[in-house]
Order: sequence, then C-alpha cells, then structure tokens
Amino acid sequence: MLIGLDAEFGHKTSTSAQAIQQGIELAIDEINAAGGLLGGRKLALVTRDNRSIPAIGVDNLRELAAMPNLVGVFGGKFSPVILEWLPVAQEQGVLILDPWGSADPITEHKYRPSYTFRLSLKDSWAAPAMLNFARRQHGAHRVGILLPNTGWGRSNRAALTAASGAAGVGIVGERWYNWGDQSLLEQYRDLRAAGAQAIILVANETEGSLLVRELAALPAGERMPIISHWGVTGGAFAELAGPALDRVDFAVIQTFSFIGRDTPAAKRVLAALKARYGIPGAEQVRAPVGVAHAYDLTHLLARAIARAGSAERARVRDALEQLPAYKGLVRNYERPFTPERHDALTPEQVFMARYTAQDVLVPLAASPARAERR
Repeated sequence: MLIGLDAEFGHKTSTSAQAIQQGIELAIDEINAAGGLLGGRKLALVTRDNRSIPAIGVDNLRELAAMPNLVGVFGGKFSPVILEWLPVAQEQGVLILDPWGSADPITEHKYRPSYTFRLSLKDSWAAPAMLNFARRQHGAHRVGILLPNTGWGRSNRAALTAASGAAGVGIVGERWYNWGDQSLLEQYRDLRAAGAQAIILVANETEGSLLVRELAALPAGERMPIISHWGVTGGAFAELAGPALDRVDFAVIQTFSFIGRDTPAAKRVLAALKARYGIPGAEQVRAPVGVAHAYDLTHLLARAIARAGSAERARVRDALEQLPAYKGLVRNYERPFTPERHDALTPEQVFMARYTAQDVLVPLAASPARAERR
C-alpha cells in the first residue's frame, strides 16, 4: 500500500517538506515493524515535488491518484496548493491528508462527502491567539496586518477581522504583498503611520526574513513588535534573517514542540529521529510541527485502514470519521474526526514561540496539550 506526499521539496529555503516526510517515515517504520496492515501488507511512501506551485501540485495529485495501491496524499505547508486540490480530490475520490496547511477552507468547503482531513493549525485559531498575544504581551490595542496576496492571505484576513472584536484589538489597516517582492518596508511604514502598535505578519521564511532585516536597519524607536503566523518556521528563517533577528521583537505561533516534552511518544520519536536522520535532540528538530503532525496523521490513517478492513479510499474515508480515541504525539485524541469535523487539533494546542540566536524555536509558554500525559 502506498501513501503519497506532494510537497515543496524544490523550494530552496523550505524545510517543511522534509519534516513532513520524516514524520510519515517514522510512523510507517513503526506500523511495518508491528506487522503492517490488513494481514501483513506493508506501507510505503512515494513523493512528488510541487515546488510550492499549485498547478504542479494539481498535476502531481492526479498522477498519484492514478496509482491503484495508493490510499491518500499528504500535502505540504502551502495552503494555496491544497486549496487547488479540493475539486480534484472530490473528482478522483482520493484522500487529502493535511499536516501543515492552515487555510480554513481546506476543511470548510462545499464538497461532500469531504475527502480532506487535517491535523494542523487553522487560521481561525491562529488569529485570536496572535491578537491576544499582541494585547497581553505588548499592550497593543491597534495592529496592522501584513498579508500575502494568496488564498492563505485571504483566509487570514477573514479570520483576523472576525476575531479582532472579541480580542479587544482594532485593525488599523491591512497591506498586501506578492511572493518574491523585494521589500516590505513601504507596507510596514504605512501601517505604522496608520497607528499600528504591532504588526500581525502572515509570511513564509523568505518574506518574513526580508521584513526582519529591513526593520533591524531602522532606528530602535521605529521597530514595532512582529507577531507572525507559522509559515516562517517551515524554512531557513533564522539563517536568512541572520543577526537582524536579535534586534527585532519577533514571536511566532506554534502547535507543538519537542522541547520540554518528556512523554513516552516524544521520547520514542526523538530516539527515532536520531537513529534514522542523525538529529541529536529536541532543539535540533527543524520544522517540528511538520514532523509531529505528519507522524500522528499517518498513524490515524493506518488505524482507519485497519478499521475499514480495506485500502479502498471511500471506505477508509468513512473509517477516519469513526476512529476511537488515540494517544498520539501531539495530543490525546478523544475522537480524532467526526462526520461534521475534519480537524483533529483544537485551539488548545496553540502557543507562541521565539527563535534563539542558535536557531532554536523555544515555546514562550506551555501549551495545554503539552501537559497531557500519554
């Protein structure tokens, strides 16, 4: 039986695709070592590179869906790719498994029965967390939002607008940019002039590090705090930002960290990361949410195959909605999915983190999920 992964391997600064692959492979190793599925059938991973380009991702999805022994396809971190997959998944009846993409419409869409299952952050959870952090940590009651001109950016605009009232934070303005823009300083200055006390940034590592370098070059009094969505953590952000990161107040949202986590599952996965990939410890895991989400989602898929008694995609889809409780790496799942809910995480997993000068992503406060015992 095959599991597909189509992700941004060819995106030169990304680390998310590799992290997701690691999580899937570690879970597959455990499943196969325990005897496989359906009477001894082994799982194997097949990968494709979409280079973060939706059109390539759609072609790759069609190719993977045509493989007779393939059960489902994991996506990477780029929500725009997965959003373009939705009609193809419905047409082909192929399972889409999302361990990173956070745009709300990935699971909140018109297609029924839905073939998309997510174990990841949602923008509608990230928005209140970032706004509340701006107010509580920085006393900011007025923020500006800086967004990419993509489906991910539009999802975040909607989520931030909806959450601002309850958070007690006003949005004084929004500015947009395109992937590949050479400067974000004009948008930043516009938002500061509009009265922003902090910036909510939605970006990946390239644009996020660009803004950090530009801010670091400003006088200290002109540098506002940056509260960032997690796209930056799926790539070489700290390396690209360089020493400038130490001169900017920069926090980023997360849902999981191996740091300080001593559960049996975390110890087992860290040992496997060291043995298989030479990753020495928790602080050296790159893009940790990709590893952890993909690991748990692969185990949930395997449990659905076993419950269905078949690798037929429609039967596995139905079984995913009926899975019982599962003690995972990220959290204890009382019921991972239901017919009405195809998101396995909750807002309780969300917390903020910062990078150290050594490129370590350190939680600022314990996530409630980290206190759960396995």
